[in-house]
Amino acid sequence: MKKILVTGGAGFIGSNLCERLLNEGNKVICLDNLFTGSIDNIKHLLLNPDFEFVEHDIVDAFSEDVEQIYNLACPASPQHYLHDPIKTFKTSVIGILNMLELAQSCGARLLQASTSEVYGDPKVHPQTENYWGNVNINGVRSCYDEGKRAAETLMCDFYRQNKTDIKIIRIFNTYGPKMDINDGRVVSNFIVQALKGEDITIYGDGSQTRSFCFVDDLIEGIIRMMNTENFTGPVNLGNDSERTINEFAKNILEITASKSKLVYLPLPSDDPTQRRPDLALAAEKLNWRPKTSLHDGLLKTIEYFKLKIKD
Repeated sequence: MKKILVTGGAGFIGSNLCERLLNEGNKVICLDNLFTGSIDNIKHLLLNPDFEFVEHDIVDAFSEDVEQIYNLACPASPQHYLHDPIKTFKTSVIGILNMLELAQSCGARLLQASTSEVYGDPKVHPQTENYWGNVNINGVRSCYDEGKRAAETLMCDFYRQNKTDIKIIRIFNTYGPKMDINDGRVVSNFIVQALKGEDITIYGDGSQTRSFCFVDDLIEGIIRMMNTENFTGPVNLGNDSERTINEFAKNILEITASKSKLVYLPLPSDDPTQRRPDLALAAEKLNWRPKTSLHDGLLKTIEYFKLKIKD
């Protein structure tokens, strides 16, 4: 049994990770300020004696003797991280600094959940980990993109200067149960609109591409990365099956048997035109590849959304 800290543990990915870690026999401390996380995501875990929830913001220092730290704390959807861009940047930069100092003080291994957004609107396709990216440092989305890039810098500097035990993953588009159905991103938007019979809103002409990874596959990759030796990353974790937004909308309509129509709106500023991970490094270092087909993953996700909409 390991004592493990998960920041952002009441969020979409964090709550799925907490549940998996508990199922593997670990003691889990879930840290979350509940800005985008939800108690509903973890309420079934609260009676577990090996689970502890602490409402806390990682911009403030936190002290606990743990063996592993998964740092997932940061709003990830544009409507949430643009609510307070300065706070978003502080969460990424001051938050990771606090977690690095905690890891340093108790000898813990720290995994940073970075993002495919560090690649910006990429000119290299698919994206490999050695690609430096094409990011607008002054744009409206920069608080998130540049915050995550700065966090990676701090991780690497602590590793080089202090020999801190670090791991860096770059998460691509992920979906599945416990998603916030109102997060404003493409998966949740399309499913909710299809289930309610509302128009499906596509930004731009729908030709931009994304690659969608089911959350269970992502969690497997995250845990493998945490427990691998002699490899700090960064490593891409996602699904390399790429499709256009138009194709994805049609997938949703078919599975839900919805009569919703597609409507097209202007593309937001700095929205990337293409996004697909190169997974060769994850396969080599972690022996990991996503296994869940988009169809099977969407079936599980849509069932979850049906229950949430009824609530």
